[in-house]
Amino acid sequence: MADTTGIRKFADAADYTKRFIVQEEIDKYLPGGKHFIDQEKISRLIEEIDGKPADPVRVREIIAKSESTCETLLPEETAVLMQVTDPALFEEMRAAADRIKHKVYDNRIVVFAPLYMSNLCVNGCRYCGFREGNSLQKRRVLTLDELKEEVDVLAGRIGHKRLIAVYGEHPTTSTEYIAETIETCYNRQVKAPRTGAPVGIRRVNINAAPLPIADLKVLRKVGIGTFQVFQETYNRKLYEAMHPAWSVKGNYDWRTTAFHRCLEAGVDDVGLGVLYGLCDWRFELLATVMHARDLERWFNIGPHTLSFPRLEPASGTKVPEESPWLIDDETFARILVIARLSVPYTGMIVTARESPASRNRVLDHGMTQLDCSSNIAIKGYSDFENEAHQEKERQQFMLGDNRSIDEMVRYLASRDVITSFCTAGYRCGRTGGCIMDALKTGREGKFCKINAVLTFREWLDDFASEETRAIGDKLIEKELAGIKEWLPKFYPTVMKQYEATCRGERDLFF
Repeated sequence: MADTTGIRKFADAADYTKRFIVQEEIDKYLPGGKHFIDQEKISRLIEEIDGKPADPVRVREIIAKSESTCETLLPEETAVLMQVTDPALFEEMRAAADRIKHKVYDNRIVVFAPLYMSNLCVNGCRYCGFREGNSLQKRRVLTLDELKEEVDVLAGRIGHKRLIAVYGEHPTTSTEYIAETIETCYNRQVKAPRTGAPVGIRRVNINAAPLPIADLKVLRKVGIGTFQVFQETYNRKLYEAMHPAWSVKGNYDWRTTAFHRCLEAGVDDVGLGVLYGLCDWRFELLATVMHARDLERWFNIGPHTLSFPRLEPASGTKVPEESPWLIDDETFARILVIARLSVPYTGMIVTARESPASRNRVLDHGMTQLDCSSNIAIKGYSDFENEAHQEKERQQFMLGDNRSIDEMVRYLASRDVITSFCTAGYRCGRTGGCIMDALKTGREGKFCKINAVLTFREWLDDFASEETRAIGDKLIEKELAGIKEWLPKFYPTVMKQYEATCRGERDLFF
């Protein structure tokens, strides 16, 4: 069990709300009270570009900088990219975003599953089905035995290796509970349905509330993956309107400094995201760039991932239908391209909030991760035989893409994209600052391509339908031929691991 000595205890939700925030852990990263999200500058940049055509020469200079350096752009440069309306020039941006993605991550897409642990919450976010006071929501917290049932389905029936565990903010889902659930996920082993090979969860990322440094150190010790906190909106006035001042989440500064505390605590993979549709998307993306640059300034480490959730219908609220800032699929695609050019090295997650058509469309817009066979109801995987089943009163929002993992793997393979289940880099220490240079130069993508082939072989043998396995086999042949061409001396070593995997050995990696 994780050592949680020194973690603060709270009597109840009211006590938690009153005492949880540690002010000195905010002040350290806002020297002189000046915030790194410069609201006035963002508004000024938007005013300067609003309705004005882009200079194609300047746009191409920025594209070239992004491709050649893989460094985070200046907010002013991102603003220039936002001016582009000409379809031909935008296509140049999209093609560059796709090239950067291939340079950094090759032709892989990493898959994962969300696992919701609780829907109890002390906050009152106006757009969220989990908010405190929503009587329509059916509340529960997974017990450890229930969690084992969920993992048995995810790892043993579907074949996932990587999870994003999601926790409501509440004293019942304390740091101690988070640590116990992470350990439970890692320790659970089941057998694959086709081969009987031992399978389990190898990487647990979490989406949780901002935590103090002491709590984050506890989670680092139990093997937490990426720590993901969605800012929802960087617009301070709108943030305060959406998040009541009496709630923990109502403290804008506590939330925006969450990743500074993570990196100080040694949790060096962090995941940024905003809820697109709450505010002007240009404001949010410019603020995201500022956030990434400030993390780099303090720690020389930028975000491991960016996420792009869109506002979706939820129980007990009309905000998702009435917001004046909802974005269409065309705008969503633009956001992804600009984000890839603006923060070239980062992973980019497009979740099953999107429709199948939307996710298919943006596959070549710079994305690197997606979820599939997803169920976001509390205890949804083990309660429902069909992953596509949705129940509004048991989940935070409604999903748009209900494709199974088998369908998704088959579709990706049809587009010459290899599905990666690899988690090797994290267990080899290739995280945080260690991985940043490797990503920017393309070295990490080569390691990951080899490990992707090995894990893809595992999944095809253990879980795939005959139709999916057939198309997957052809893709693996192509990938192995490519590895032989660019790593001829190392190729025999790769084949030894590959052949061992074919014989039933598991979790082999470089």
